[in-house]
Amino acid sequence: MATIARPVLRVLGIDPGTATTGFGVIEGQAGAGGELRLLDYGAIRTSPADPMPDRLVDLYASLRELLTLHRPQAMAVEELFFSSNVTTALTVGQARGVILLAGAQAGIPIAEYKPMQVKLAITGYGGADKRQVQEMLRLTLQLTEVPRPDDAADAIAIALCHLQTARMVHGA
Repeated sequence: MATIARPVLRVLGIDPGTATTGFGVIEGQAGAGGELRLLDYGAIRTSPADPMPDRLVDLYASLRELLTLHRPQAMAVEELFFSSNVTTALTVGQARGVILLAGAQAGIPIAEYKPMQVKLAITGYGGADKRQVQEMLRLTLQLTEVPRPDDAADAIAIALCHLQTARMVHGA
């Protein structure tokens, strides 16, 4: 009986923000038991001293560079959840728009996940705290330490959530 090769999926995870946008690139085989590799992670930072349109241009340019460099097959972005600070919610929404535009222009599928979905996919518990998610991320990816800054760790978790979801949907 012939063995069917499982495709490798490269996912760019994004934790949106205007001051700091976290990113993480993970590659893994579709299906259970596939090897996972963390290829890159970090944060895109913009200056609060700059006007918002300039910050959004900087974010867009940095995302385009990441997309060109890593050529992901999918992008996973954290959904905006209701915030009691309306100004923060609006600026994060503007950043999300730029992020979604960059992904759409690159022609890659974009998935969006709520924070609870990410926690559930990574830890098995939707109410997990940040430290639990980060430790499970470290263990799953066989890292010596949790990636920093927190925005990057969150983006990696979002990418891993997408990969885990793709595994369940596409024949784990």
